[in-house]
Amino acid sequence: MAELRMTTPRLLVLHAFLDDPTQERYGLELATAAGLEPGTIYPILVAFENAGWLSSREEQVDPHLEGRPRRRYYTLTADGVGAVRDVLAENARRRGRRATSTRKLAW
Repeated sequence: MAELRMTTPRLLVLHAFLDDPTQERYGLELATAAGLEPGTIYPILVAFENAGWLSSREEQVDPHLEGRPRRRYYTLTADGVGAVRDVLAENARRRGRRATSTRKLAW
């Protein structure tokens, strides 16, 4: 499995999932939680699902009765929970090093 490049939007989505790792979430809900536009979230979710970090299912409702399209729900897999925690820890470590190195005086 190829390593995913972590962008700020991807990190925001990962944080949204870790608010409650066992909860099923749908795209618009995740976009709102992550502070992203709805169109931004779906390519991120596809990448995470292709990496094995997420599983998804389409809800079984009649869109006409519900008055809205069917939702696709996403859940972190067991591998995904570990991977997400590792990625976020590594990101925090990198930010900490960067912040520390910029505090040094030039002379």
